[in-house]
Amino acid sequence: MKTLGIDPGFGRIGYGCIERIGSRLICHHFGVIETEKGPIPMRLKAIHDEISKLIEEFQPDTMATEKLIFAANRTTALDVSKALGVILLTSEQAHIPWVEYGPGEVKLSVTGNGAAEKKQVKFMTQKLLGLEAIKGHDDAADALAIALTHCLRSSLVPKR
Repeated sequence: MKTLGIDPGFGRIGYGCIERIGSRLICHHFGVIETEKGPIPMRLKAIHDEISKLIEEFQPDTMATEKLIFAANRTTALDVSKALGVILLTSEQAHIPWVEYGPGEVKLSVTGNGAAEKKQVKFMTQKLLGLEAIKGHDDAADALAIALTHCLRSSLVPKR
């Protein structure tokens, strides 16, 4: 089972593709999609195009995202929600089932502690995937942790 994990954002979206074969976990690729400043529709199209390329390249069986939780900035929340809508549309167009996990679920799955610090999650994600380092922005590490969560909980039924 191959999972494309997405850490939703607007200016920066983390992604990571992990495959589970039996008890083995294989990290195929991870990185960050960055949108250039400009009109919202242009940025949303860029997100669609980049997610489509990832789907075409890695052929995931499932897409997993993190639930959006916003406490402070409403403008950011709205823009990220728009981007997540595009991500889910892209998933549906490719007929890829989608699941989402809350931040606490991701922390618990990866570290065993639902209140773990971000650096603990990154460290354990790195260790569980046998990576020397997860270079780049934390959004990529977060996306890998989301994909890893789904691989570890794969008996859960995807949402459609």
